[in-house]
Amino acid sequence: MDSMARNSDDSIEIFKEHDSMPQPGDELFQVRLEKLDRLRSKGIDPYPRNYDRSHMAKDALELFESEESIESDSDDSTQVSVAGRITAMRGLGKASFLDLLDGSGKIQGMLRRNTLGESYEILKDLDIGDWLGIKGPMFRTRTGEITVEVREFEVLAKSLRGLPEKFHGLTDTETRFRQRYLDLIANPEAREIAIMRSRAVSVIRRFMDGRDFI
Repeated sequence: MDSMARNSDDSIEIFKEHDSMPQPGDELFQVRLEKLDRLRSKGIDPYPRNYDRSHMAKDALELFESEESIESDSDDSTQVSVAGRITAMRGLGKASFLDLLDGSGKIQGMLRRNTLGESYEILKDLDIGDWLGIKGPMFRTRTGEITVEVREFEVLAKSLRGLPEKFHGLTDTETRFRQRYLDLIANPEAREIAIMRSRAVSVIRRFMDGRDFI
């Protein structure tokens, strides 16, 4: 599971919640627990075993740009299925936008009530931090952002805890090192450094293995 989406140049909108482990009395934890129960009451599995993703976010964006450069009589681009953590949600009127973040980057999704019908109401039980899979063709918004026009979506994981406050990433050094996973979620720069380090270690390991080092 991976991916993301957005409608403006603003920083990723991430809401602040409790930094401690959730307790039965934590209000935000209880609210999300109620949403989890509502999803299940609607026959939705909030933690499915798999999802058929066709593209990572970065690959989907590159696919659209390549198709955009070729004249076509079709109104729709190739349909893609992307998945990732919700990092921003806007709207909830007749149309909503959300951002999905996966291991390659972020991508925006647009959801319309008249397209999704009753399924659109499920958005009320989603929160920042949840994992979602979306499927549909892509287009450019008036602001020029490549966006998935969502025709189907699937809840992949309901998060019971919120993400840390995001303003140029986590600023508390102790939290960044003590809860590294939060830093990697909130800070694109930290995530990129971790990826580069992993790739460098992999290259060194292959080099040493190829020369029979133990």
